[in-house]
Amino acid sequence: MSVHVGELLLVSYRQGRDAGPQIGLAQGGRIVPLSRVQGFSGDIVDACARVTGALEQLDGIERSQSIGFGDVELCPPVADPEKIICLGLNYPDHASEAGFEAPPVPIFFSKYGNALSGAFDPIVVPRSSRQIDFEGELAVIIGKPGKYIALDDALDHVAGYSVMNDVSARDLQLQTSQWTAGKTLDTFAPFGPGIVPAGLIPDPQDLRLETRLNGTVVQSDSTASMIFGVAETIVFLSSLMTLRPGDVIATGTPAGVGFKREPPLFLTPGDVVEVQIERIGTIRNPVVGEDGAGGERRGA
Repeated sequence: MSVHVGELLLVSYRQGRDAGPQIGLAQGGRIVPLSRVQGFSGDIVDACARVTGALEQLDGIERSQSIGFGDVELCPPVADPEKIICLGLNYPDHASEAGFEAPPVPIFFSKYGNALSGAFDPIVVPRSSRQIDFEGELAVIIGKPGKYIALDDALDHVAGYSVMNDVSARDLQLQTSQWTAGKTLDTFAPFGPGIVPAGLIPDPQDLRLETRLNGTVVQSDSTASMIFGVAETIVFLSSLMTLRPGDVIATGTPAGVGFKREPPLFLTPGDVVEVQIERIGTIRNPVVGEDGAGGERRGA
């Protein structure tokens, strides 16, 4: 398996379908199990805050004790978040292509745990929709609880950053003014490949995001373009609810989504969608039907 990841990544993985997930530190194409680190709690969010100490201990571990990416299955980095909060219309060009003005406050909706899937797991096209769209996004993982968080303190509440594809069934989403029906179908939140600890990304508003469909770039922008940055988003959301460790915030997608193209560009079995964010890595998800068939891949 060829896996593009950041220089240092905390990953959740398993060796075999029947094995339970483990947490590891990925560097240089290899994974070192954090179970070898003294005092490791087993929690990936907690590990984000302790990664410096872990590196000191792991320096002495032989390469032969590490695991190759090709020998594991990557799981969603956070297995059971209390909340998966997704922002809509948070890039000005995307708001414009969708026919909206920039919102005065963050627009958000929820996905549920059933939507989560791993960095290389398939996106399943349901029988209920034929208008499946891609939305590459920066994901923020909360590390410290808080409510009414001040702007200057907001990034201190971040454990780390990851990549998510906010897959959307447009026909179901737009049947009503509430978007959830088209957003939280099974496998509609590919997430990974892991978490880069926040201390390694001091400015989350300086990352390049790119989405590719069958190798062709369909979205490309910088997180600097966000209408509401990570810190502002945390301030707003924490004014409404307590944010807790493990909560995931998907921060919105740039322009280029499929349903606003002429003609529309929807996902079909046989397609492959990649979302890459610099310094974090790439998720790569094949599109299949509910019967598992990939169908014929259209030309890139």
